[in-house]
Parts: sequence; C-alpha cells; structure tokens
Amino acid sequence: MHHPGLGSWMRKRRLKTPDKTALIYDDGSTVTYKQLADLADRVSGLLSSRGIRRGDSVAYIGENSPEFLAALFGCAQVGAVFVPVNTRLAPPEILHILADCRARMLIRDREFSERTAPLVSAVGIAHVVEAGDLRGDSPDGVQLTAIDALPDDPAAVIYTSGTTGRAKGAVLTHQNLTWVALNSLIDYDIVSTDVALMISPLFHVASLGMGALPVILKGGTIVLEKGFEPGRALRLIADHGVTMLSGVPTTYQLMADHPDWAKTDLSTLSKLTCGGSAVPTRILNAYEERGLHFSQGYGMTETSPGATSLSPSMTRSKQGSVGLPHFFTDVRIAHEGGPDVSPDAVGEIEIAGPNVFPGYLHLPEATDAAFTGDGWFRSGDLGRLDADGYLYISDRLKDMIISGGENIYPAEVENLIAQIPGVTGVAVIGVADDKWGEVPWAVVTLNRPTSTVVSTESVRAQLDGDVARYKLPRHVVIVDELPRTASGKVRKADLKALLAGKQP
Repeated sequence: MHHPGLGSWMRKRRLKTPDKTALIYDDGSTVTYKQLADLADRVSGLLSSRGIRRGDSVAYIGENSPEFLAALFGCAQVGAVFVPVNTRLAPPEILHILADCRARMLIRDREFSERTAPLVSAVGIAHVVEAGDLRGDSPDGVQLTAIDALPDDPAAVIYTSGTTGRAKGAVLTHQNLTWVALNSLIDYDIVSTDVALMISPLFHVASLGMGALPVILKGGTIVLEKGFEPGRALRLIADHGVTMLSGVPTTYQLMADHPDWAKTDLSTLSKLTCGGSAVPTRILNAYEERGLHFSQGYGMTETSPGATSLSPSMTRSKQGSVGLPHFFTDVRIAHEGGPDVSPDAVGEIEIAGPNVFPGYLHLPEATDAAFTGDGWFRSGDLGRLDADGYLYISDRLKDMIISGGENIYPAEVENLIAQIPGVTGVAVIGVADDKWGEVPWAVVTLNRPTSTVVSTESVRAQLDGDVARYKLPRHVVIVDELPRTASGKVRKADLKALLAGKQP
C-alpha cells in the first residue's frame, strides 16, 4: 500500500481545505490549513538548508504552539525524526534525551534558551533555532517537496521514563502515528466540524497521537492552549463552541470545582476523553448532571498510545473497565504458559497492531525483552478480559505512578535518594491523592547514627533540579526496616498498607 507518511499531510490539507481554520491560539489568533502548511514548508526548507537529512533527529522544547506542529510536519517532509522534550524535565533529564537521540538540531521556545544553552554545548548540537523565528521566509532555492516515507520509517521519538531510572526513547513510525489517528477517528467519532480544545502538552504522546493528529487528519479545528487553567478552559469552551476535550481526571475535577462551572455554556461539548487513570464516580456524577459522558481508555507511549477505549454508553455498566481494543488493535492476556483466553483470567496485558512501536532507540536488548516470540508487545501491566472482551487493569508490574497524568517510575527517584548520605534503603510508591490521583511517597531506612538530616524537606531539596518537580516525593517516611520478599525485593503492597494509616 502506498503510504507517504506524515510528510504528505500538510500538502493534502492545503489542497483540500486551504481556508479552513486549523488552529486557534493566543485568545483568538487563527491559522488556516494553508498557513500551517506554508509554515511546515518553511521549517522543512530551514532543515534542508542546515543539512538535516532523512533519519536525523531534531529535538523540540516548547509549549503548545503552531510552531510545534509545523516542526513535526516539517521534519516529516524531509524524513527527519521529531523528538519533543517535556518542558517540565530538569536539565540532567533533558541532557540525557538530547544526547541519546543524537540531536543535530534543537528548536526551542525563547524562554528555554537559558536553560538549554549549557546542554547544547555539552552535547555538541550543530544547530539551534528559536521557534519564534520559524515564521521568517524560506531559504531561497530550497526544495520543499515532501519525500515519500516508508511506513516503518521513524517519525518521532517519545521518551518514556524507564524502570532502570533512565528515560528510554520509544521510536514511533509514520505507520504508528497514522494508525493511532485512524483508531481515534473511528472509536471517538471525530468529524471535520469538531473543535478540539488542547489543554494538555503536545509533547505527551496522548495529546499528539490521539488529540492533534486525528483532528488534523480529519480537517477539524484545534484550540491550542499553552497551559491549563480551569476557569480559562471553561471560557474557551463557550467562546469557541468546543466539541472535543481530552484530559486526565485531575483536569476534569478542577473544572467541575471551579466557580464558573455551573454558569458556563457547555452545550457544544459532545466528546470527552480521559486517560491516565479511572474517572472517579464523583467526577462522573458532576459531568453527567450536565449531560456529559466520558470515553475512557488505556495505552502507553509504546502503543502510540491508544490500546483500548470505553465508549460513553458503557461507562456505568462497565465501570472500572478501560474498554475494548481499538478497531485496528488487538489485546490479549498471557501468563508464563502463553496466552490465556479464559474470561477473567489475570495475566500480563499484551498488545498487537500497526500502532505498536518497533522498539526503543539504541536499546536492542530492551526491545527484545519488550516483545513476545510471536511479536506481541508486553505491556508490563496485569489485567483481565471479561466475557464480553472488556479489559480491566489489575495492577502495574512496573510499579509506575501516574500523578496528574504524568508518569513517574519509582526506580528513577529511588536511585537519586539512595545517593543521599545515611540512606541505606529506599522505596518510592504511589499514594492515592484526591487532586492528582496519585502522588509519590518515599519510604527510607537510615544508617543510624547518622549526622545527615533526612526529612521530606531535605530530600526534596536534594533532588530538586535533578528530576522534574512532579517526581519529588510528597512525603518521606523513615522506617526501621523495609518489608522484603525472600529474594530481597521490597514488598510495595505492604508499604502501601503501612502508609494508609500515616497519611495526613
């Protein structure tokens, strides 16, 4: 099948809907599809003039903006690999990403210039471009025709926190991002008249793969926000007739708790999607009272990210489920003996489909370990399928914490805390939180006597600047001994039970 990849999207949107509004940003400024395509051409022209070629990595650090999307499509048009960087990461985390992807160019918002300047020198990035300068004229004589990418060519690398404490780059191909967009079109009924409010950062794979890309593919309109403020989000819904909204439970809760909630006209909203964790009953009730219903789902960076979706009509009858596999995706449950088709049998969730990534950047062993012998991706999560094929998540084998939609892998934080003088043992776990869903807590043992003061404040101060602030432990609890299995692994379930009685 002919598959020219993401590099053809802007060319075709310019042809089909040149005057349609593609983006609304900065309180009403608009960009048509022709203007967005022209901006992508300017980016690809700039890349070509700087010697960026097929397979080269171009990193981008910045908030939601027309330039972000133009950079994505501009990279695709010359076959370069787009590497969006989480703006909340600390400098050492950003340095790792820039070095690991071997970035030849960094495009950045001006506000990140000072933070990234020493990193550019350390990595030796050849070219640095301010995102605000992308609106200049294209270099003379540069060929802007999109190349035809192969389906399996890498389009983007999205970094996901690793269980070993280092972020791993998940390689997403043109095929991956196209098929996840098609899955979204089908299962969320996206149409060309939709107006989607983008309150989540596009550097998150869910916002990009299941938010922006399917809307652009269908020719809809995106209201781009640089950040989330609940009152402002409510105003934008009313002002622009927003039909689609994606978020995590925390964002939906903050909107429902805002003083303007009851008086805001939400009549145009018809599609609400929520990921990260299950929607609490209190939030379901608040939105259903306004005639609004949620689609929920499950996925991860490695699946671009959608794996399953729960339709609004099944939210109550299948409450607790993350739904059925997306149209072009399959899910099965497996244990050590192989796949298990018995209803409600608990095992590891395995996923297959054209949206599943081919592997991790420069990590062949990790890639091999992530797949079964017959090519299914091993999620590392435990779950079960009921008799109707609906998936329920039972537990996380990887112990990942999801706090306000951000993924936190305990090992990364544990490795840093373990370096603090006096600490002899540490375990980081997620503790339920009404606002964020979960927050990280650290449980430590000390070498007594020790002259080092180990407290919540001291540990947070020690780690601040080394990891993103959302990864800092909310509380540090000192215990005499960590509960362990016979093989020496910390029994985190026992720790969660212990902390249940210690929460403030």
